[in-house]
Amino acid sequence: MNNQAYRMNIAGLDRALPLCPISDKLMIGAFVIFGDPELTTACARELLARCPAHDVLITAESKGIPLVCEMARMNGNERYVVARKSPKLYMLDVMSVEVRSITTDHKQTLCIGGNDAEYMKGKRVVIVDDVISTGESLKAVEALVERAGGNIVGRMAILAEGDATERDDIIYLEKLPLFDREGNPIG
Repeated sequence: MNNQAYRMNIAGLDRALPLCPISDKLMIGAFVIFGDPELTTACARELLARCPAHDVLITAESKGIPLVCEMARMNGNERYVVARKSPKLYMLDVMSVEVRSITTDHKQTLCIGGNDAEYMKGKRVVIVDDVISTGESLKAVEALVERAGGNIVGRMAILAEGDATERDDIIYLEKLPLFDREGNPIG
């Protein structure tokens, strides 16, 4: 069991992120917003301060849900959209895309129903996530928004990791380094 952690300040709050191996040479700092309402609220506030004008917020299931919910509540949005990992019985006219995330060991599907697609059509959409690393989940959500006819006006995350820290098309609060097998930050 690995007991290493990376301490960082996020939206004015100190947190310890457990280091988790994703290969025999590389570890990531596991950022889990679930169960931390203080951090969720602080991050939502900081992201909204940088958020472009928009009509709709969307996130991928699952760790982005509390964040996008809090952002929508604070901003007075009437609703937000979640790209689900599988179609649900209540979803009609489902649109789906495949995605492979750095934190998941297999391909996943993200999907939205026709009701959510219609809600986004012709509107300014901001994609929100907890961490952007490889950008694969982001690409999948972008594809869903574009297929629905939404206009992507922003891409936001609490943390950017790896190559995502060099992107100029995302807004994020802090850089999260990758780590070697001994737990030393890379780069």
